Amino acid sequence: MFSFFRKKPVPSLPDPDLTVVPNATTLAPDTLPPSAARAAGVHFSRPGPTSDNTPVAVSARTSWTNRLRSGLKKTSASIAAVFTGTRIDETLYEELESALVLADSGVKATQHLLEDLKRRVKEGRVTDPANVKLILADGLTELLSPLEKPLVIGKNRPTVIMVVGVNGAGKTTSIGKLTRHLSYRGASVLLAAADTFRAAAREQLGVWADRNAVEIISQQGADPAAVCYDAVCAGKARDKDVVLVDTAGRLPTQLHLMEELRKIKRVISKADATAPHEIVLVIDGNTGQNALTQVKAFDDALQLTGLIVTKLDGTAKGGVLAAIARERPIPVYFIGVGEKLEELETFNAREFAQALLS
Repeated sequence: MFSFFRKKPVPSLPDPDLTVVPNATTLAPDTLPPSAARAAGVHFSRPGPTSDNTPVAVSARTSWTNRLRSGLKKTSASIAAVFTGTRIDETLYEELESALVLADSGVKATQHLLEDLKRRVKEGRVTDPANVKLILADGLTELLSPLEKPLVIGKNRPTVIMVVGVNGAGKTTSIGKLTRHLSYRGASVLLAAADTFRAAAREQLGVWADRNAVEIISQQGADPAAVCYDAVCAGKARDKDVVLVDTAGRLPTQLHLMEELRKIKRVISKADATAPHEIVLVIDGNTGQNALTQVKAFDDALQLTGLIVTKLDGTAKGGVLAAIARERPIPVYFIGVGEKLEELETFNAREFAQALLS
């Protein structure tokens, strides 16, 4: 989820359809009504009972993890096949190395995982190959843990989030999903259509604005940086919690376009000296090690604060997150498994490791 801090007072009246929970700051965020969670400055999501008294948030999360497992099942099946034997020997480790590399984990992350695994197996005196897979899950979770960090909303108001990425990565769609995620949890969002020269991009973002019932700043043919400046000023004037900036897709090798991103970043800071507060790169989970190359290039140019990983829905191998964790551990705020608005969720290292190895 994301952390939400409000600087202005929050009305003390509870949401009419929710139960007010006393001592809100001591309770698990997912059980709080949004009004109490905002006041307490903690994570929150809208609760609600199911037939077995399990909060809706928990049920939805279970459904989400099942979709993630389904999306990564090709990789998990390939890795699981390594542990079907009866012996723990060099052959097992060699097959596991091949499976991890083929899963896009990269050489450095694979070597790290294997060395860590051998150490854990030796120290634990493990003899059952099936248990080795469980140990690998622990090691992968530990490797991925630095990527598990929440998106913080509200310390700055508006929180300006600049979203970047290559063409086709799912950037504009991810913005639509992120808008839904933030709006559903009580944040007011303003969209900035800074991909000004591609009509389809503005139209697509406009559709997402309509579907989420949020405002949008869009100017045909205008300078992208100027649109961003106007959007940040409008966000401040309209008292928005978040300004989400959609930028034109570009390859990191297109130096003149990368320079345009730097210009947008500079101009945003003229509208708000503390902004942009987040620079988020959207990467396609299907692109393998090329995703790591993109992370490095965009981070070198813009100093990224977070990632959104898309399209983990059947063909993606998923191991590239291990490579990112090992070589450029930038937080993964969200991962997506489909096209629907709700198919974007916060990254959890343990869930992801288990989905990749289940």
